[in-house]
Amino acid sequence: MAKVKDILGTLEAFAPVCLKMDFDNVGLLAGFQDRSVDRLIVALDITDEVIGEAIDEKAQLIVSHHPMFFSLKSVADTDRTGRKLTTLLSHGISAICMHTNLDAATGGVNDALAEAAGLTGTALLSQEVFDGNGAPHSYGRVGQLKAPMKLADYLKFIKERLNAGGLRYHDAGRDVYKVATVGGSGGGDLRHAAAHGCDTFLTSDIKYDVFLEAKELGLNLIDGDHFCTENVVTPVLEKKLTALFPEVRATVSRVHRQTAHFI
Repeated sequence: MAKVKDILGTLEAFAPVCLKMDFDNVGLLAGFQDRSVDRLIVALDITDEVIGEAIDEKAQLIVSHHPMFFSLKSVADTDRTGRKLTTLLSHGISAICMHTNLDAATGGVNDALAEAAGLTGTALLSQEVFDGNGAPHSYGRVGQLKAPMKLADYLKFIKERLNAGGLRYHDAGRDVYKVATVGGSGGGDLRHAAAHGCDTFLTSDIKYDVFLEAKELGLNLIDGDHFCTENVVTPVLEKKLTALFPEVRATVSRVHRQTAHFI
């Protein structure tokens, strides 16, 4: 039977730790490396609801994108993070978190987002990090649609593909054809999208000044929501883990979801 450390090794081969940003915290963040696993949950975040689901499903492992913590001085049930950790450990559940290394990995968050966005001929948006063989990786992608689309039609397409409750956007009055994508908070990469000659940039967590800059640069800008632009990777992980560990039942969480709502 697969153990936590076996699954960790497979995930880190797919998304090497060397691809993470300096601030990040990835890997086995809580739990038991030698614990056998026959049930795991894949989620974007390890919330109280996801932990409850794992307990109900008798899962031994949660694999998430976002880390449970970046730094800790104590683990106690006196604060929110401590309560999550003590609950996990008391039920024998481990937590593996794959964050910015999964963003940059080939086949990870940003390739999944580019595919969801309908892009072909996908390339790196920039060369931001290098793997152990010296190969470049990026936290974004750039590509083209099969044919130009009106922005209104593309917004409907993206909303459906990301299963988003709503979108924020700037309309630069241009059709959509060459698109840059960054899963999660990517407003700082607007300049890379412009440098590639893109007409449209899809990311999330966009601030006022980035919308203003997009207007001045003449780029369509779409905020697809942090959860929605990254949740595209959870079925990728489910499929990969199911294929590599057929004895383990791996499923995407039924209870994690977009937290922003629209009226």
